[in-house]
Amino acid sequence: MPQRSGRGLDWFVFFVADVQTGFGPFIAVYLTSQKWTQVDIGFILTVGGLISLFGQIPGGALLDRMQSPRRAAAIAVSLICLSALILALWPTYPGVLLSRILQAGASCVLGPAIAALSLGLVPRHRIGDRFGRNAAFASVGTGLAAAVMGFVGYYVSNQAVFFVTALLGVPALLALFQIKREHIDVTRSHGGVAAKLSSFADAIKIATSHRIIFIFAGCVFLFHLANAAVLPLIASGFTLRSSSIATPLTAAAMVIPQFIVALTSPVVGRLTSSIGRRPLLLTGFGALVIRIMLTAQITDPAMIVAVQIFDGIAAAVLGVLVPVTVADITRNMGHFNLVQGIVACAMGIGAAISTTMAGYLADRFSTYTAFLALDVIALVGLLAIWVGMPETRPDDDQS
Repeated sequence: MPQRSGRGLDWFVFFVADVQTGFGPFIAVYLTSQKWTQVDIGFILTVGGLISLFGQIPGGALLDRMQSPRRAAAIAVSLICLSALILALWPTYPGVLLSRILQAGASCVLGPAIAALSLGLVPRHRIGDRFGRNAAFASVGTGLAAAVMGFVGYYVSNQAVFFVTALLGVPALLALFQIKREHIDVTRSHGGVAAKLSSFADAIKIATSHRIIFIFAGCVFLFHLANAAVLPLIASGFTLRSSSIATPLTAAAMVIPQFIVALTSPVVGRLTSSIGRRPLLLTGFGALVIRIMLTAQITDPAMIVAVQIFDGIAAAVLGVLVPVTVADITRNMGHFNLVQGIVACAMGIGAAISTTMAGYLADRFSTYTAFLALDVIALVGLLAIWVGMPETRPDDDQS
Protein backbone atom coordinates (compact mmCIF):
# COMPACT_ATOMS: atom_id res chain seq x y z
CA MET A 1 0.00 0.00 0.00
CA PRO A 2 1.47 3.41 -0.95
CA GLN A 3 2.43 5.43 2.12
CA ARG A 4 0.32 8.47 1.22
CA SER A 5 -2.89 6.48 0.91
CA GLY A 6 -2.09 4.61 4.13
CA ARG A 7 -1.62 7.83 6.07
CA GLY A 8 -4.79 9.21 4.52
CA LEU A 9 -6.77 6.23 5.79
CA ASP A 10 -5.19 6.56 9.25
CA TRP A 11 -6.31 10.16 9.60
CA PHE A 12 -9.67 9.55 7.97
CA VAL A 13 -10.46 6.89 10.60
CA PHE A 14 -9.25 9.28 13.33
CA PHE A 15 -11.44 12.20 12.22
CA VAL A 16 -14.48 10.00 11.50
CA ALA A 17 -14.28 8.83 15.12
CA ASP A 18 -14.21 12.50 16.15
CA VAL A 19 -17.28 13.28 14.04
CA GLN A 20 -19.26 10.27 15.30
CA THR A 21 -18.45 11.09 18.95
CA GLY A 22 -20.48 14.28 18.62
CA PHE A 23 -23.62 12.18 18.28
CA GLY A 24 -23.14 10.37 21.57
CA PRO A 25 -24.53 11.56 24.91
CA PHE A 26 -24.19 15.20 23.77
CA ILE A 27 -27.51 14.98 21.92
CA ALA A 28 -29.43 14.30 25.13
CA VAL A 29 -27.61 17.14 26.92
CA TYR A 30 -28.30 19.58 24.07
CA LEU A 31 -31.97 18.71 23.70
CA THR A 32 -32.48 18.91 27.46
CA SER A 33 -31.03 22.45 27.37
CA GLN A 34 -33.56 23.22 24.61
CA LYS A 35 -36.39 22.30 27.02
CA TRP A 36 -37.24 19.00 25.37
CA THR A 37 -39.05 16.44 27.49
CA GLN A 38 -37.36 13.15 28.31
CA VAL A 39 -40.08 11.30 26.41
CA ASP A 40 -39.37 13.27 23.22
CA ILE A 41 -35.60 12.85 23.66
CA GLY A 42 -36.06 9.12 24.18
CA PHE A 43 -38.19 8.84 21.05
CA ILE A 44 -35.63 10.67 18.91
CA LEU A 45 -32.81 8.49 20.24
CA THR A 46 -34.89 5.37 19.63
CA VAL A 47 -35.56 6.35 16.02
CA GLY A 48 -31.84 6.81 15.43
CA GLY A 49 -31.06 3.55 17.17
CA LEU A 50 -33.59 1.57 15.11
CA ILE A 51 -32.28 2.99 11.83
CA SER A 52 -28.69 2.23 12.88
CA LEU A 53 -29.73 -1.31 13.78
CA PHE A 54 -31.87 -2.36 10.84
CA GLY A 55 -30.10 -0.21 8.25
CA GLN A 56 -26.86 -2.19 8.55
CA ILE A 57 -27.82 -4.96 6.12
CA PRO A 58 -29.22 -2.71 3.33
CA GLY A 59 -26.29 -0.32 3.93
CA GLY A 60 -23.81 -3.12 3.33
CA ALA A 61 -25.70 -4.38 0.29
CA LEU A 62 -25.78 -0.83 -1.15
CA LEU A 63 -22.04 -0.49 -0.67
CA ASP A 64 -21.44 -3.79 -2.48
CA ARG A 65 -23.30 -2.35 -5.46
CA MET A 66 -21.26 0.87 -5.53
CA GLN A 67 -18.02 0.85 -7.50
CA SER A 68 -16.18 3.30 -5.26
CA PRO A 69 -15.98 2.86 -1.46
CA ARG A 70 -14.17 6.21 -1.33
CA ARG A 71 -17.13 8.00 -2.91
CA ALA A 72 -19.53 6.19 -0.57
CA ALA A 73 -17.44 7.29 2.44
CA ALA A 74 -17.35 10.90 1.21
CA ILE A 75 -21.13 11.03 0.77
CA ALA A 76 -21.69 9.47 4.20
CA VAL A 77 -19.37 11.93 5.98
CA SER A 78 -21.00 14.87 4.18
CA LEU A 79 -24.47 13.74 5.26
CA ILE A 80 -23.34 13.30 8.87
CA CYS A 81 -21.87 16.83 8.90
CA LEU A 82 -25.08 18.17 7.37
CA SER A 83 -27.08 16.42 10.08
CA ALA A 84 -24.89 18.09 12.75
CA LEU A 85 -25.55 21.53 11.24
CA ILE A 86 -29.31 20.86 11.10
CA LEU A 87 -29.24 19.82 14.74
CA ALA A 88 -27.36 22.98 15.76
CA LEU A 89 -29.38 25.45 13.67
CA TRP A 90 -32.85 23.89 13.68
CA PRO A 91 -33.53 22.18 17.04
CA THR A 92 -37.24 21.80 16.30
CA TYR A 93 -38.95 18.41 16.22
CA PRO A 94 -38.85 18.03 12.38
CA GLY A 95 -35.26 19.29 12.26
CA VAL A 96 -33.95 16.97 14.95
CA LEU A 97 -35.83 14.01 13.49
CA LEU A 98 -34.38 14.70 10.03
CA SER A 99 -30.91 15.07 11.56
CA ARG A 100 -31.09 11.72 13.33
CA ILE A 101 -32.39 9.94 10.21
CA LEU A 102 -29.55 11.35 8.09
CA GLN A 103 -26.85 10.60 10.67
CA ALA A 104 -28.02 7.08 11.44
CA GLY A 105 -28.55 6.16 7.78
CA ALA A 106 -25.17 7.53 6.69
CA SER A 107 -23.43 5.71 9.54
CA CYS A 108 -24.79 2.40 8.22
CA VAL A 109 -22.71 2.98 5.08
CA LEU A 110 -19.70 4.75 6.62
CA GLY A 111 -18.51 1.92 8.88
CA PRO A 112 -18.55 -0.73 6.13
CA ALA A 113 -16.98 1.79 3.71
CA ILE A 114 -13.95 2.22 5.98
CA ALA A 115 -13.50 -1.55 6.14
CA ALA A 116 -13.93 -1.82 2.35
CA LEU A 117 -11.31 0.89 1.79
CA SER A 118 -8.94 -0.97 4.12
CA LEU A 119 -9.49 -4.26 2.31
CA GLY A 120 -9.02 -2.60 -1.07
CA LEU A 121 -5.77 -0.87 -0.10
CA VAL A 122 -3.74 -3.70 1.40
CA PRO A 123 -2.84 -7.23 0.27
CA ARG A 124 -4.79 -10.04 1.89
CA HIS A 125 -1.93 -11.08 4.16
CA ARG A 126 -1.79 -7.57 5.71
CA ILE A 127 -5.45 -6.98 6.51
CA GLY A 128 -4.91 -7.85 10.19
CA ASP A 129 -2.28 -5.10 10.53
CA ARG A 130 -4.52 -2.63 8.71
CA PHE A 131 -7.61 -3.29 10.82
CA GLY A 132 -5.42 -3.09 13.93
CA ARG A 133 -4.29 0.40 12.91
CA ASN A 134 -7.90 1.38 12.20
CA ALA A 135 -8.98 0.33 15.70
CA ALA A 136 -6.08 2.20 17.32
CA PHE A 137 -6.70 5.47 15.44
CA ALA A 138 -10.46 5.23 16.06
CA SER A 139 -9.92 4.70 19.77
CA VAL A 140 -7.58 7.69 20.10
CA GLY A 141 -9.96 9.83 18.03
CA THR A 142 -12.94 8.90 20.19
CA GLY A 143 -11.12 9.66 23.43
CA LEU A 144 -9.75 13.03 22.30
CA ALA A 145 -13.03 14.08 20.72
CA ALA A 146 -15.00 13.30 23.89
CA ALA A 147 -12.60 15.48 25.90
CA VAL A 148 -12.67 18.36 23.38
CA MET A 149 -16.44 18.31 23.00
CA GLY A 150 -16.95 18.14 26.74
CA PHE A 151 -14.72 21.21 27.07
CA VAL A 152 -16.60 23.04 24.29
CA GLY A 153 -19.99 22.14 25.76
CA TYR A 154 -18.96 23.34 29.23
CA TYR A 155 -17.10 26.54 28.32
CA VAL A 156 -18.90 27.63 25.13
CA SER A 157 -22.34 26.03 24.70
CA ASN A 158 -24.06 22.71 24.05
CA GLN A 159 -24.98 23.98 20.59
CA ALA A 160 -21.31 24.62 19.76
CA VAL A 161 -20.59 20.88 20.08
CA PHE A 162 -22.48 20.25 16.84
CA PHE A 163 -20.76 23.09 14.98
CA VAL A 164 -17.45 21.49 16.00
CA THR A 165 -18.75 18.11 14.85
CA ALA A 166 -19.62 19.54 11.44
CA LEU A 167 -16.25 21.30 11.12
CA LEU A 168 -14.40 18.07 11.87
CA GLY A 169 -15.87 16.71 8.65
CA VAL A 170 -13.53 19.00 6.69
CA PRO A 171 -10.24 17.37 7.81
CA ALA A 172 -11.96 13.98 7.50
CA LEU A 173 -12.72 14.62 3.82
CA LEU A 174 -9.26 16.07 3.19
CA ALA A 175 -7.73 12.92 4.66
CA LEU A 176 -10.08 10.73 2.60
CA PHE A 177 -8.96 12.34 -0.65
CA GLN A 178 -5.34 11.62 0.22
CA ILE A 179 -6.33 8.03 -0.59
CA LYS A 180 -5.76 7.72 -4.30
CA ARG A 181 -8.45 6.00 -6.34
CA GLU A 182 -5.91 4.00 -8.32
CA HIS A 183 -4.52 2.51 -5.10
CA ILE A 184 -7.86 0.87 -4.24
CA ASP A 185 -8.51 -2.62 -5.57
CA VAL A 186 -12.27 -2.35 -5.96
CA THR A 187 -12.82 -6.07 -6.53
CA ARG A 188 -10.89 -6.94 -3.38
CA SER A 189 -12.78 -4.27 -1.40
CA HIS A 190 -15.98 -6.22 -2.12
CA GLY A 191 -14.42 -9.59 -1.34
CA GLY A 192 -14.52 -10.55 -5.03
CA VAL A 193 -16.93 -9.86 -7.86
CA ALA A 194 -20.36 -9.41 -6.30
CA ALA A 195 -23.40 -11.04 -7.83
CA LYS A 196 -26.30 -8.63 -8.17
CA LEU A 197 -28.98 -8.96 -5.53
CA SER A 198 -32.50 -8.58 -6.85
CA SER A 199 -34.14 -8.27 -3.43
CA PHE A 200 -33.53 -7.96 0.29
CA ALA A 201 -34.55 -11.61 0.62
CA ASP A 202 -31.61 -12.55 -1.62
CA ALA A 203 -29.24 -10.80 0.79
CA ILE A 204 -30.61 -12.73 3.74
CA LYS A 205 -30.44 -15.98 1.77
CA ILE A 206 -26.72 -15.47 1.15
CA ALA A 207 -26.06 -15.15 4.87
CA THR A 208 -28.26 -17.99 6.06
CA SER A 209 -26.93 -20.38 3.43
CA HIS A 210 -23.38 -20.07 4.75
CA ARG A 211 -22.99 -21.90 8.06
CA ILE A 212 -19.86 -20.02 9.20
CA ILE A 213 -21.51 -16.62 8.67
CA PHE A 214 -24.45 -17.75 10.79
CA ILE A 215 -22.20 -19.10 13.56
CA PHE A 216 -19.97 -16.03 13.62
CA ALA A 217 -22.91 -13.59 13.69
CA GLY A 218 -24.40 -15.63 16.54
CA CYS A 219 -21.17 -15.49 18.54
CA VAL A 220 -20.89 -11.73 18.02
CA PHE A 221 -24.52 -11.41 19.15
CA LEU A 222 -23.68 -13.29 22.37
CA PHE A 223 -20.62 -11.11 22.98
CA HIS A 224 -22.62 -7.89 22.83
CA LEU A 225 -25.56 -9.41 24.71
CA ALA A 226 -23.13 -10.07 27.57
CA ASN A 227 -21.03 -6.91 27.23
CA ALA A 228 -23.30 -3.93 26.56
CA ALA A 229 -24.97 -3.77 29.98
CA VAL A 230 -21.81 -4.08 32.07
CA LEU A 231 -20.79 -0.42 32.08
CA PRO A 232 -24.32 0.89 32.82
CA LEU A 233 -24.51 -1.52 35.78
CA ILE A 234 -21.11 -0.33 36.98
CA ALA A 235 -22.17 3.32 36.66
CA SER A 236 -25.39 2.65 38.59
CA GLY A 237 -23.39 0.94 41.33
CA PHE A 238 -21.01 3.91 41.60
CA THR A 239 -23.98 6.28 41.88
CA LEU A 240 -25.58 4.25 44.65
CA ARG A 241 -22.32 4.30 46.62
CA SER A 242 -21.61 8.01 46.16
CA SER A 243 -23.18 10.27 43.57
CA SER A 244 -20.39 12.84 43.99
CA ILE A 245 -17.69 10.51 42.67
CA ALA A 246 -19.83 8.50 40.27
CA THR A 247 -19.08 10.69 37.23
CA PRO A 248 -15.25 10.64 37.46
CA LEU A 249 -15.24 6.92 38.27
CA THR A 250 -17.51 6.14 35.32
CA ALA A 251 -15.36 8.31 33.04
CA ALA A 252 -12.27 6.42 34.21
CA ALA A 253 -14.01 3.10 33.53
CA MET A 254 -14.65 4.32 29.96
CA VAL A 255 -11.25 5.88 29.27
CA ILE A 256 -9.08 2.97 30.46
CA PRO A 257 -10.50 0.50 27.89
CA GLN A 258 -10.05 3.08 25.11
CA PHE A 259 -6.40 3.46 26.12
CA ILE A 260 -5.92 -0.31 26.10
CA VAL A 261 -7.61 -0.60 22.69
CA ALA A 262 -5.28 2.04 21.25
CA LEU A 263 -2.22 0.22 22.60
CA THR A 264 -3.16 -3.37 21.83
CA SER A 265 -5.10 -3.22 18.54
CA PRO A 266 -1.96 -3.07 16.35
CA VAL A 267 -0.55 -6.07 18.24
CA VAL A 268 -3.79 -7.98 17.75
CA GLY A 269 -3.66 -7.13 14.05
CA ARG A 270 -0.17 -8.62 13.70
CA LEU A 271 -1.11 -11.72 15.67
CA THR A 272 -3.98 -12.54 13.30
CA SER A 273 -1.41 -13.74 10.79
CA SER A 274 1.04 -15.44 13.15
CA ILE A 275 -1.32 -17.38 15.43
CA GLY A 276 -4.60 -17.23 13.53
CA ARG A 277 -8.08 -15.83 14.14
CA ARG A 278 -9.64 -18.47 16.38
CA PRO A 279 -7.14 -18.25 19.29
CA LEU A 280 -7.61 -14.49 19.39
CA LEU A 281 -11.40 -14.80 19.36
CA LEU A 282 -11.15 -17.20 22.27
CA THR A 283 -8.91 -14.67 24.06
CA GLY A 284 -11.42 -11.87 23.52
CA PHE A 285 -14.36 -13.88 24.82
CA GLY A 286 -12.23 -15.15 27.71
CA ALA A 287 -11.33 -11.58 28.67
CA LEU A 288 -15.03 -10.71 28.71
CA VAL A 289 -15.82 -13.68 30.99
CA ILE A 290 -13.05 -12.64 33.41
CA ARG A 291 -14.09 -8.98 33.35
CA ILE A 292 -17.71 -9.69 34.27
CA MET A 293 -16.78 -12.28 36.90
CA LEU A 294 -14.34 -9.93 38.67
CA THR A 295 -16.66 -6.93 38.40
CA ALA A 296 -19.42 -8.93 40.09
CA GLN A 297 -17.15 -10.02 42.97
CA ILE A 298 -15.22 -6.80 43.70
CA THR A 299 -16.68 -4.00 45.82
CA ASP A 300 -13.79 -1.50 45.85
CA PRO A 301 -14.58 1.16 43.16
CA ALA A 302 -10.90 1.66 42.26
CA MET A 303 -10.45 -2.05 41.68
CA ILE A 304 -13.62 -2.18 39.57
CA VAL A 305 -12.16 0.55 37.38
CA ALA A 306 -8.86 -1.35 37.12
CA VAL A 307 -10.66 -4.54 36.05
CA GLN A 308 -11.93 -2.68 32.97
CA ILE A 309 -8.51 -3.36 31.45
CA PHE A 310 -10.09 -6.67 30.38
CA ASP A 311 -12.79 -4.68 28.57
CA GLY A 312 -10.05 -3.00 26.55
CA ILE A 313 -8.53 -6.37 25.65
CA ALA A 314 -11.89 -7.79 24.58
CA ALA A 315 -12.77 -4.64 22.60
CA ALA A 316 -9.40 -4.64 20.83
CA VAL A 317 -9.80 -8.30 19.82
CA LEU A 318 -13.38 -7.92 18.57
CA GLY A 319 -12.66 -4.58 16.89
CA VAL A 320 -9.95 -6.16 14.77
CA LEU A 321 -11.23 -9.71 14.40
CA VAL A 322 -14.76 -8.90 13.23
CA PRO A 323 -13.74 -7.29 9.91
CA VAL A 324 -10.79 -9.66 9.46
CA THR A 325 -12.99 -12.74 9.95
CA VAL A 326 -15.71 -11.34 7.69
CA ALA A 327 -13.04 -10.76 5.02
CA ASP A 328 -11.93 -14.39 5.41
CA ILE A 329 -15.46 -15.77 5.24
CA THR A 330 -16.46 -13.72 2.18
CA ARG A 331 -13.25 -14.21 0.22
CA ASN A 332 -14.19 -14.55 -3.48
CA MET A 333 -17.88 -14.36 -2.51
CA GLY A 334 -18.24 -10.69 -3.45
CA HIS A 335 -20.43 -9.71 -0.50
CA PHE A 336 -17.94 -8.47 2.11
CA ASN A 337 -19.97 -5.34 2.90
CA LEU A 338 -23.30 -7.15 3.03
CA VAL A 339 -21.97 -9.68 5.56
CA GLN A 340 -20.41 -6.81 7.54
CA GLY A 341 -23.90 -5.35 7.76
CA ILE A 342 -25.38 -8.65 8.91
CA VAL A 343 -22.78 -9.03 11.67
CA ALA A 344 -23.23 -5.38 12.70
CA CYS A 345 -26.98 -5.96 12.93
CA ALA A 346 -26.32 -8.95 15.22
CA MET A 347 -24.13 -6.69 17.38
CA GLY A 348 -26.85 -4.07 17.64
CA ILE A 349 -29.60 -6.54 18.53
CA GLY A 350 -27.42 -8.08 21.23
CA ALA A 351 -26.55 -4.70 22.72
CA ALA A 352 -30.17 -3.53 22.66
CA ILE A 353 -31.45 -6.62 24.47
CA SER A 354 -28.55 -6.62 26.95
CA THR A 355 -29.32 -3.37 28.73
CA THR A 356 -33.04 -4.09 29.08
CA MET A 357 -32.47 -7.65 30.29
CA ALA A 358 -29.78 -6.68 32.80
CA GLY A 359 -31.84 -3.76 34.07
CA TYR A 360 -34.81 -6.04 34.69
CA LEU A 361 -32.68 -8.62 36.52
CA ALA A 362 -31.00 -5.94 38.65
CA ASP A 363 -34.35 -4.41 39.65
CA ARG A 364 -36.19 -7.69 40.11
CA PHE A 365 -33.40 -9.60 41.88
CA SER A 366 -30.00 -7.92 42.38
CA THR A 367 -27.09 -6.41 40.48
CA TYR A 368 -25.05 -9.51 41.30
CA THR A 369 -27.72 -11.67 39.62
CA ALA A 370 -27.58 -9.47 36.53
CA PHE A 371 -23.78 -9.79 36.37
CA LEU A 372 -24.07 -13.56 36.84
CA ALA A 373 -26.52 -13.84 33.93
CA LEU A 374 -24.26 -11.73 31.71
CA ASP A 375 -21.26 -13.87 32.62
CA VAL A 376 -23.13 -17.07 31.74
CA ILE A 377 -23.96 -15.59 28.33
CA ALA A 378 -20.31 -14.65 27.80
CA LEU A 379 -19.29 -18.19 28.73
CA VAL A 380 -21.81 -19.62 26.23
CA GLY A 381 -20.25 -17.37 23.58
CA LEU A 382 -16.78 -18.62 24.50
CA LEU A 383 -17.94 -22.24 24.20
CA ALA A 384 -19.64 -21.48 20.88
CA ILE A 385 -16.33 -20.16 19.49
CA TRP A 386 -14.51 -23.21 20.89
CA VAL A 387 -16.96 -25.77 19.50
CA GLY A 388 -18.43 -24.23 16.37
CA MET A 389 -16.07 -21.61 14.93
CA PRO A 390 -13.33 -22.93 12.65
CA GLU A 391 -10.04 -21.19 11.92
CA THR A 392 -10.67 -18.88 8.95
CA ARG A 393 -7.09 -17.71 8.24
CA PRO A 394 -6.26 -18.50 4.59
CA ASP A 395 -3.17 -20.60 3.90
CA ASP A 396 -1.46 -17.66 2.16
CA ASP A 397 -1.92 -15.39 5.20
CA GLN A 398 0.55 -17.05 7.55
CA SER A 399 3.77 -15.54 8.81
